[in-house]
Amino acid sequence: MAIEDAIFRRSELLLGVDTIERIGQKRVIIFGVGGVGSWCAESLVRSGIRHLTIVDSDRVCITNINRQLMATTKTVGQVKVEVLKERLLSINPSADITALQKIFTQDTADEFEIGSYDYIIDAIDSLKDKALLILMATRTKAKFISSMGAALKLDPTRIKITEFWKVQGDPLARALRKKFKQLGEYPKRKFQCVYSDELLTNKGHNATCGTGQCVCPKAKMGPGDPSLLNHEWCSSKAQINGTVAHITAIFGFMLASLVIRDLL
Repeated sequence: MAIEDAIFRRSELLLGVDTIERIGQKRVIIFGVGGVGSWCAESLVRSGIRHLTIVDSDRVCITNINRQLMATTKTVGQVKVEVLKERLLSINPSADITALQKIFTQDTADEFEIGSYDYIIDAIDSLKDKALLILMATRTKAKFISSMGAALKLDPTRIKITEFWKVQGDPLARALRKKFKQLGEYPKRKFQCVYSDELLTNKGHNATCGTGQCVCPKAKMGPGDPSLLNHEWCSSKAQINGTVAHITAIFGFMLASLVIRDLL
């Protein structure tokens, strides 16, 4: 028995040989491999996805460690997609993992050839770029799945899956709808979202980089350099919201479940 066959023996028992073969043939791309996207990627590879592209421009920051799969004190300063690729290949050495240290924007969108994928997964934080991906992805034949906001939540029982226009109580979904109205352009078809209607408030001190920019993506220090560990916030956002691993991971796992169940 080949190593890859042995890896998925338990999955095969549940899903069947034909489904495992289909899973291995599909091409998936994930935009954003932070707290949600990184766990989604891991779940997909452990479920038999062999052709996976992961997209993220950031490097691992000290503040990522509380919730992102590949973030540890040893990987601070390293390129997120490269660290995650190494992790995924350690799970299935036969997998075809493409790591792209890029941002999905109006200027770069065509470079990703999203129409060539079977599944497009959105775990982007930026409202403008997220809206653009939604508009473009829903014009392709690919199955498109999106994550709404996973910050300011603690209760995993309130995490749900529904169609985008039916999402209630999520500020990101509300902002996206407003954005589409402003643009006068809307998604061409319905798509499923993972979301939670829970909305807490930050109780701790909220701070941003003194420079307004994150030092990590531009850092020239080596992995684990103490000067990186001393950098508290890795975001240029005006507002940073609290997040915890059990919520972001469940969001990611639920995104992955939509792919696997669709193939089943």
